[in-house]
Amino acid sequence: MLTSPHLIDAILALTALEAVALVAFGVMSVAAAARMLLPGMLVMLALRAALADAAWPWVPLALLAALFAHLFDLRGRLRR
Repeated sequence: MLTSPHLIDAILALTALEAVALVAFGVMSVAAAARMLLPGMLVMLALRAALADAAWPWVPLALLAALFAHLFDLRGRLRR
């Protein structure tokens, strides 16, 4: 069970639900929720690719996307 990519799918779905709730209740804007949650979701996507034995380029591609998402989030936080 702990090595199943389906567990990561459930966590990704709950994280997406969290983003919808944060926006729906007016806690933050869509852009702020995306900046905050996207890096973690991309790391989880890389983990899912590794657990599902996806082709090797998908894992570093997802991690590289997570890096850029983290840097984008950091830039937004430092500008405030």
